[in-house]
Amino acid sequence: MPVQQQEQGEPSRFRLPWQRVPVDPAAVLAVARGIGEDLADGLSGDGVRAAVRGIRRLLGADAVGIADLSGRPTWAGPLPGGTRWVALVDEVLHSETRVGRPPLTAVPLHVHDELAGVLLVAGPVRGWAVREVADWIVAALERARLEASAEHAAQAELRALRAEISPHFVYNALTVIASLVHSDPERSHELMLDFADYNRYSLARHGEYTTVAEEFHAIETYLALQRAVLGERLRVQVRVAPEVLAVAIPYLVLQPLVENAVRHGIEPRAGGGQVQVRGEAEGTDCLITVEDDGVGMPPGRAEAILAGRGPADRVGLANVDRRLRNVYGPWYGLVVETAPEAGTRVVVRMPMFAPGVVP
Repeated sequence: MPVQQQEQGEPSRFRLPWQRVPVDPAAVLAVARGIGEDLADGLSGDGVRAAVRGIRRLLGADAVGIADLSGRPTWAGPLPGGTRWVALVDEVLHSETRVGRPPLTAVPLHVHDELAGVLLVAGPVRGWAVREVADWIVAALERARLEASAEHAAQAELRALRAEISPHFVYNALTVIASLVHSDPERSHELMLDFADYNRYSLARHGEYTTVAEEFHAIETYLALQRAVLGERLRVQVRVAPEVLAVAIPYLVLQPLVENAVRHGIEPRAGGGQVQVRGEAEGTDCLITVEDDGVGMPPGRAEAILAGRGPADRVGLANVDRRLRNVYGPWYGLVVETAPEAGTRVVVRMPMFAPGVVP
């Protein structure tokens, strides 16, 4: 983009190639960023009206309109040429090619190779400038679709984790609770409250993030129920440092790891075993360890499970690892240490503080 030289002491300004007067580059970037945010909900969202106003300012056009596939535009500026735009939009929607009939130019907007709508510009604006701005719009729409897809994927992963809750465990927990109703009603009442708490946290709708304190409360509830079911076969040790209790963490991260330790580590072992859960700070990171002395597995099998190539009932590890890396970056996630008959140790590493991660 050609830059207009300024006299020393003047504020930095430049001229976009299609604009008649110099502009503040920071203002241009702000408008472009605002357009992207306004189009976050697509061409039918509430932000389209603000987006077309920003596009009109960028182009210096008499009027700008954006139409979705319904063919009805949202306009900024005086409506040009009465209803001439109707035939123009219809032609672009059918031909999917650029059409120009002064004073109007119409450009198709293809998002991921699919027609999503039409950009209309009225006034003496050069065609290549219209195409460039159309590319900005398409980039914003593609980014919005990717973000929406990522959100849907995250929700699907949570549903997959909820689906892993063992019906066998639920049945056994309820059976134990029922058996204590007459012999130990106080204990039965306590376990019923634990069971209700467990289901509330595991199955209810939650935000994207919670706290380490909430996750530890959930796993303590789960372990209390499992101890009632397995009796002396399950020993439990839970320790968490106070400084990590308020750390924000993606919802339903720790509970699947503890369930794996019990179901696949301790339950298959004839004499049972111990599950230890620890949370502590290490520099600017929060480390949470879930360790069992159960049956373990070959390291290669653990690697396959972590990569998502395990059996259908073992999606928890891969799911949690992928979610952590998506939120915090590739340096974070899970580390699994295991060997046959040597138990399994899973370490969760995440930053103590991360921008945008708020419970």
